[in-house]
Amino acid sequence: MGLISILKKKYNKILFTTPSHNGNLRLFHKFYGWYGCDISETDTYNPQKALDAAEKEASKIYGTKYTKFLTNGSTSGIIAAILASKGKHIAIWNNAHICHKNGCLLAGAEIIEYSQKFDTELGIYRAISINEITDIINKNIDVIVITSPTYEGYAADVKNISDICHKSGVKLIVDEAHGALYSFSENLPESAVKYADYTVQSLHKTAGGINPTALLHSNDSNPADALSKINTTSPSYPMLATIEKNINFLNSSKGKRYIEELISNIKDLSLPQYNDDITKIILKKDGISGYELSDILFNKYNIEDERTNEKSTMLLCGIGTTKKMLKKLKKALVNLGF
Repeated sequence: MGLISILKKKYNKILFTTPSHNGNLRLFHKFYGWYGCDISETDTYNPQKALDAAEKEASKIYGTKYTKFLTNGSTSGIIAAILASKGKHIAIWNNAHICHKNGCLLAGAEIIEYSQKFDTELGIYRAISINEITDIINKNIDVIVITSPTYEGYAADVKNISDICHKSGVKLIVDEAHGALYSFSENLPESAVKYADYTVQSLHKTAGGINPTALLHSNDSNPADALSKINTTSPSYPMLATIEKNINFLNSSKGKRYIEELISNIKDLSLPQYNDDITKIILKKDGISGYELSDILFNKYNIEDERTNEKSTMLLCGIGTTKKMLKKLKKALVNLGF
């Protein structure tokens, strides 16, 4: 029985345990339903057992050795992966999310920074290449952390990178925060979950999860001990249940159909695809900067982008991006001469 099942059950015990989690408290009306299913560890409820069952089912879905639910975002997953890897000399991208560096600092590891190719035409970084990986491994490291996909949707060749790393005795950690849909569509880049020692995904970014739900996958050691060093011992079980529900949706025929329809609707925009992930729409218009394009979309068409630089603008799509939204975007882009 997973978390969803245990939260659906009705119990008649009078709980003189933690009053805030007895299912009867109501403070903020918009979250009445949330209060009603909030629980903690008691004889009446056994959410930890249910959580273990839900995580084991998730590992079957993803094809991993272990999959752990996260309620403190991919940040906690990256730090836990670095701790679990037990690396002493860890290579990280010098433009990576700050949690990569913080994880190394908490682990007391030596940091070896590396750089990646910068695309001057688009104003964004490309994914790490096989040649770059080989050069980094020769610097006497035992763990490398890579970001794939990049924020703008460039994906690394994780399968071959994994082979190279493992032949050299180097553990591979992949920050796949922006690739949580990859395991559920052949029309998106291949996920790292089956190849890397540790892979982290943010459900809340593109996969329909509430903020800040995420996943930590491991094909190496069980990261539970590492997570226990940085996580609360009083997790939100309603939030964890949303993760279980989220994964079940993505893995369902309805969820997979949603993703394929989203990809099809984006293709209907008939835009150049600069990257590997079509759900990250990169816009570039000759004669105007990315910042100017962003301002026009926002002020004239009520369209807000995810990220902008001097050269280009990026629009982020995923679970929650509707066909209606994309039709409005297409109309705006046609008016702008795309």
